[in-house]
Amino acid sequence: MAYRNFDLPDLSRRTLLRSGGYVAAGAALSGLPLGGALLAHKTAWTNVSSLAHDYVAKRKVANLLVTIGNGSGKEMELVGGGTLAFGSAAEVGSDTLYRIYSMTKPITGMAAMMLIDEGKFGLDTPLHEILPAFRDMKVQRQYDGAITADNLEPAKTPITIRHLLTHTAGLGYGIVQNGPIARAYEAQGLIPGQVSRLPIPGLDRGTPVGSLEAFADGLAELPLVLQPGTRWSYSVSLDLMGRVIEVVEGKPFDAVLQDRLFDPLGMTSTWFRVPETEKYRLTDNYGVMNGTALPIDPAAVSIYLDEPAFPFGGAGLVSSPTDYDKFLRMLLNYGMLDGKRVMSEEAVRVGTSNLMPAGVTTQGTWIEGQGHGAGGRSVNGTFGWGGAAGTLAAVDFSHALRTALWTQYMPAESYPIRTEFLGALARDLGAMRAAKAA
Repeated sequence: MAYRNFDLPDLSRRTLLRSGGYVAAGAALSGLPLGGALLAHKTAWTNVSSLAHDYVAKRKVANLLVTIGNGSGKEMELVGGGTLAFGSAAEVGSDTLYRIYSMTKPITGMAAMMLIDEGKFGLDTPLHEILPAFRDMKVQRQYDGAITADNLEPAKTPITIRHLLTHTAGLGYGIVQNGPIARAYEAQGLIPGQVSRLPIPGLDRGTPVGSLEAFADGLAELPLVLQPGTRWSYSVSLDLMGRVIEVVEGKPFDAVLQDRLFDPLGMTSTWFRVPETEKYRLTDNYGVMNGTALPIDPAAVSIYLDEPAFPFGGAGLVSSPTDYDKFLRMLLNYGMLDGKRVMSEEAVRVGTSNLMPAGVTTQGTWIEGQGHGAGGRSVNGTFGWGGAAGTLAAVDFSHALRTALWTQYMPAESYPIRTEFLGALARDLGAMRAAKAA
């Protein structure tokens, strides 16, 4: 195994995409009054159910589902409800399809951990050993400043695989950066995501390049926004990780995910492109403007029915609560699902732990004082991440709990659903514990 030097420890495109995977979008379940045996007792999940009903009844969202599971067992409680769209009679359920956006990142991260486990590269392997174009990177002296010779300096250390997995490579993000670098990403088609076919002002992000290879080559031509290994900064690094994976494996990145994770886990409803025969299960996605939810990606004409420019390893998947729960169950059981070994125990333990390089600062960032693993937040025995359209998923190893929040609206910060959900979950679990003790 190649765990080298391992240490455990407004409706604009920017607002729409930026908010989803970041703020309160990790595994924030630590400190809740959990107990491994609690979920063996059926409950109405009164507070969680009330929260979901309230949002749906007030037409803030068309649907709000929560899935809760104890340990790695198949049983999964489904709380909440709603319909695929406002005005639809079709109710959502465990097989409904949701755009999971940045919840794709932990999947890409775990695929990388499988290859590390097999010795195909290490956490601290320099990126340029796999993608030579990244050998001599330049870095902006002034963050988000000019892309001119007087504002560039050589990278002081090479980008590593660890950096890519933890957003510490110094790469930028078109949905995070401001100024020339953001415009350069857009002009060169370095756009690893999609929102709608519709010509919505502020959402036209340009035309993405046509392959992961072109995406990676384009990134290598532009400067980094930070010196590698110095600061956590949300980035395109998990999309670039997709290119690393396909080069090492010698086949397309999406085929690697299918062979290594989706097929072994039985994730039969997880795609970069929704088959036409399955669009009846797809939710509508909404943009919230002035408190009103307006359709921005109706299922019938969804952009997710089109072949994407390339498989977006950072934000490209559509999945169902049932499918994603299989991924969570596998993580909670340290690589096993229903008696079948999918990943090694060590690969899961390492990938869900804090992989941040020594000396990296998180001060002033969305994860200040917290850790980051292979594509997701790692803190206090929990691992997970969220998506730009309001979804959220996490595993809590300390309490053998897995949970996910499912809805479709952008930007996620339009409503405090995530914070309210975690509070409602805490109250319900606290009540269960009290009842058990009585």
